[in-house]
Amino acid sequence: MPELPEVETVRRGLAPAMEDAVVSKLELNRPDLRFPLPENFADRVKERRIVSLGRRAKYLLIDLEDDLTVISHLGMSGSFRIEDNTLGEFHHPRSKDSKHDHVVFHLTKESGPLRVIYNDPRRFGFMHLWKRSELDLYPAFADLGPEPTGNALNADYLAARLAGKSQPLKGALLDQTVIAGLGNIYVCEALWRSHLSPKRAAGGVVTKTGRPKKELFALHEAIRNVISDAIAAGGSSLRDHIQTDGSLGYFQHSFSVYDREGGACRTPGCSGTVARITQAGRSTFYCPVCQK
Repeated sequence: MPELPEVETVRRGLAPAMEDAVVSKLELNRPDLRFPLPENFADRVKERRIVSLGRRAKYLLIDLEDDLTVISHLGMSGSFRIEDNTLGEFHHPRSKDSKHDHVVFHLTKESGPLRVIYNDPRRFGFMHLWKRSELDLYPAFADLGPEPTGNALNADYLAARLAGKSQPLKGALLDQTVIAGLGNIYVCEALWRSHLSPKRAAGGVVTKTGRPKKELFALHEAIRNVISDAIAAGGSSLRDHIQTDGSLGYFQHSFSVYDREGGACRTPGCSGTVARITQAGRSTFYCPVCQK
């Protein structure tokens, strides 16, 4: 499942092509993905200008004029590619198997016509239509925490959410009501960077008076940095994820602990070996020596 950096990479790849374009036609090659496509989807978006592309957690937001937003989730294998009809070739191939091209945005811009194609072999992705002014009421967004790189996320906020919790720190950080969009890979990497054990009680990084301990300040900085680094690297290409220009993300080559079971810990001076445990059904990778 693509995590926040992968979705942000897709957003940045699509924005130059889609922003300020007009949807001349929406081609639907099946009635559903994971869920049924929105009722009268094609007619409701036709002839509307795309104002901007945004993101909330792991969701792509295609903002249209007149207060309408297409909410898109990539699922496990969903991806977008861009076809520039003026040159007659695919510049951003994701999959050439057209039987999995389920939704096609036919767009018009001053530079000419183009198509943005949603391809999803497993069909675990989905698209919904929602009022932009009421996005906070969208069921998946209603209880989401702040973005991991946003100003609302700081050590004081984390202290208030983690205080008194006996839940393992790894599980608390995966709670989307605490931090939106922070997934398994990047929690493992952030905990390693801050030298905190994923098994440590979440409340253990907060003082008795509810203030953040120095470890929590380090964790907050690690979360921001690991997400920023992953976005800069184009995300992590695991299994199905690929960028809109057809290239792979490269952050997986920078993993310090994730998927490195049995490898030497990369903390300078540490003699530890990366271990893997299972927490809440998810694989956790960490160094038992330097992560306390």
